[in-house]
Amino acid sequence: MVDNGVFATTAQVQQKVGVNASATANVEAYINEYINQAEFVICAMTRYDWITNYASLTNIAKGILRNAASCLAAIDVINYDSNGFFLLSQAESRINVLRDIALRDISILRKGETKTFLGIV
Repeated sequence: MVDNGVFATTAQVQQKVGVNASATANVEAYINEYINQAEFVICAMTRYDWITNYASLTNIAKGILRNAASCLAAIDVINYDSNGFFLLSQAESRINVLRDIALRDISILRKGETKTFLGIV
């Protein structure tokens, strides 16, 4: 199987999940689905179809999308099975950090002046 997400790759998600990831959830088939779900959420939250317009985006926009999507997908991997973490609080801390990063990136993409800067509007 190959990566089928537009914004992020399996390897980028696995890096964000870290070494304590569940072997069950940290596989390409699941991660591909989590990436796809993250992409749809990002498009809905920003009210812009980044997927269709991805080829025309700047590298800056692609980097922000990659970071947000990989964080959201990593949260799903951890949430699927957090038993690989020594303490539940470790999983919760990682999820909180990933969520904060994703929300920051999505807020950047939502702003009109950012879209102008990225050449979207």
